[in-house]
Amino acid sequence: MGFLNFIFTFTFLLLLLFLTFVSFLTFKIFTGKSLRDPNYPPIKGTVFHQLLYFTTLYDHQTKVARDTPTFRLIAPEHSEVYTADPRNVEHVLKTNFANYTRGDYHVGIMSDIFGQGIFVADGEKWKQQRKLASFEFSTRVLKDFSCSVFRRNGAKLVKVISEYSVANGVFDMQDLLMRCTLDSIFKVGFGIELNCLEGSSKDGIEFMKAFDESTALTYWRYVDPFWQLKRFLNIGCEATLKRYVKVIHDFVYQHIRRKRELLAVTKDGNDKEDILSRFLLESEKNPEEMNDKYLSDIILNFMIAGKDTSANTLSWFFYMLCKHPLMQEKVAQEVRDVIGNQEVDIDAFVEKITDASLEQLHYLHATLTETLRLYPAVPVDGRCAEKDDILPDGFRLKKGDGINYMAYSMGRMPYIWGQDAEDFRPERWLNNGVFQPESTFKFVTFHAGPRICLGKDFAYRQMKIVTTALLYFFRFKLADETTNVTYRTMFTLHIHGSLPMLAVPRTKHK
Repeated sequence: MGFLNFIFTFTFLLLLLFLTFVSFLTFKIFTGKSLRDPNYPPIKGTVFHQLLYFTTLYDHQTKVARDTPTFRLIAPEHSEVYTADPRNVEHVLKTNFANYTRGDYHVGIMSDIFGQGIFVADGEKWKQQRKLASFEFSTRVLKDFSCSVFRRNGAKLVKVISEYSVANGVFDMQDLLMRCTLDSIFKVGFGIELNCLEGSSKDGIEFMKAFDESTALTYWRYVDPFWQLKRFLNIGCEATLKRYVKVIHDFVYQHIRRKRELLAVTKDGNDKEDILSRFLLESEKNPEEMNDKYLSDIILNFMIAGKDTSANTLSWFFYMLCKHPLMQEKVAQEVRDVIGNQEVDIDAFVEKITDASLEQLHYLHATLTETLRLYPAVPVDGRCAEKDDILPDGFRLKKGDGINYMAYSMGRMPYIWGQDAEDFRPERWLNNGVFQPESTFKFVTFHAGPRICLGKDFAYRQMKIVTTALLYFFRFKLADETTNVTYRTMFTLHIHGSLPMLAVPRTKHK
């Protein structure tokens, strides 16, 4: 009886503790939020209500935004405002840029995986990283080096898919693209041949899994009211996240140490072509601040920018071309018209993909951009108000409120793109066959204002080289033509599960 009484008392106390916590959380959520004040955006639930729509979260936000372009979800300490109004985006990202930072709420959620990298950093740390990164991305050395890496890995991808094509075998296009872009960003970022595409790097594939899962688990924190308690107790998804983060950091630290040792031996030569080598040289000026942890944070932020965004976009791009075969043929024909239709050697063909030829591929550029409009690499991003503010649409923000712009939803808004907003139509980007850009506050895929993505041209270059090589040699189709894929809710817009495809040769190659 004593043991049963103990169990009963313990269970009762746990239940009481839980109810107390829920009551406290409810009180915090609904206190001080100006719930009925029309000067603030209309309330569409709490941040934890997102759990109800988590698997289709971006479509749910789109549905709300059609009728209410700016709305808010309330949280314990603040409100999270969501907007699909380009005027508000321009105000936050440019006009009143100084008033908006990442904020403690978002930094607390993201810092385990992103650290103090450029995605999370504000103030002087952001300015320092931005200045260094801006210089590196503008150098001819990095541009030439990255192009050679993209061409070489594009050729490798053609050869891997060729093996499936000969056997009429099904392959997971998303997985191959993830491996290809990871190999590329590791070579450009670290100067290391990872060889994930060829399947010879067990550590690299483990790193890729850990990286993807850790970003997904980190995003889950936004809808999990108990994540901090789980992290403190090291249980559940937080324990899993901790293990993945350790795999990531161990892997990156190992390569930073190796690169330091290599640079100590070879002070001259091509070792300085990769980003890490150039940052390591810069760190010699301030070794205490730019330590291995700081360098790891920088590199991991480049990783998600270079791997996830390009691979995700390419996955959606090939999915859309399979759904629109006439567009696929139009892109392939443009490639043949610009680069030629005589080459059968894969390595020789990719060498013909020059900057000059890439600039002539207007329809390909438009098709990639249309993919990014509907399937932006980062579907939602945001800032935090440092002071009270009034948005251009008239709604107020309080100090500490978050303001999130919904790139996924904005791409589907008739009041931004017209009545055919949800149609996949690359021609909307062309004027007499020449690509015409739109306002970055309307097409906000690459951010905008002072924090606009430095790697935009870098990303387009990689995607255009890979797609040019693949579409020259193959015609792609879905393994199951009735397939309608969806996304996995996380920081970047992954296709959920796999993307099974078949490749039909367009020309004999070697």
